[in-house]
Amino acid sequence: MQNISYLKKVNSESVVQQVINALTEAMLNRELRPGDKIPTEAELAESMGVGRNSIREAIKILVYLGVLEIRRAEGTFVCEGFSESMIDPMIYGIILDKEDSYENLMELRELIEVGVMQLAMQKIQEADLHTLKEKLNRMEKEIEKGPENVENAFLADNEFHNTISDMGKNPLVNKINQVVRVLTYSMRMKTVETMIKTGRGRELFEAHQKIYEMMANKVTDNLNTAVRKTYFADIPFTDTEK
Repeated sequence: MQNISYLKKVNSESVVQQVINALTEAMLNRELRPGDKIPTEAELAESMGVGRNSIREAIKILVYLGVLEIRRAEGTFVCEGFSESMIDPMIYGIILDKEDSYENLMELRELIEVGVMQLAMQKIQEADLHTLKEKLNRMEKEIEKGPENVENAFLADNEFHNTISDMGKNPLVNKINQVVRVLTYSMRMKTVETMIKTGRGRELFEAHQKIYEMMANKVTDNLNTAVRKTYFADIPFTDTEK
């Protein structure tokens, strides 16, 4: 039997959640590390003083969250790296928030985008700048194709911002940024569509060109303002679009 003294016994209240907390704490303390096989259900139940059904349910939840993975005939292991399933609960948590989240979401978007750019500036390489310039050029070409090409222009816009995020070389930041971009998908798509269809495509491109120049020259002054200008807050959104 494995030495699993690091797993504390739990009381009867919210047993499944406490099992989850105990396993999570063991991971945070590096007593369980990515790639490690966790103890069997029977071992966990005995060590923590709970029923096997509670252990099984806790493991199911952690598997759903992308923290654990079950390998047939081998056992259950701590995942190595990120799983896309980790993103879903964060998204649903924000969507189901009772507060009027539009303004909160916009503030979060600005905070994350500015932080992503600041991090990228610290680590940017010449090759990164070359790639970012290519993405900017592609965006310009897609915008110039006009109203019939909105979807491709939007994809090019996404690639431009994703490239900046990749420059930061931080998978944690990338994932948080991805969550925010999923949550703001509709408003970002609406912005690109409206700008192009109302003849303001050049203005859309120039706002991103400004971002590129700031990245290239590592200019952090007024970065918040530059980022905010890419949102084009003067575009009217109806309540259903917020």
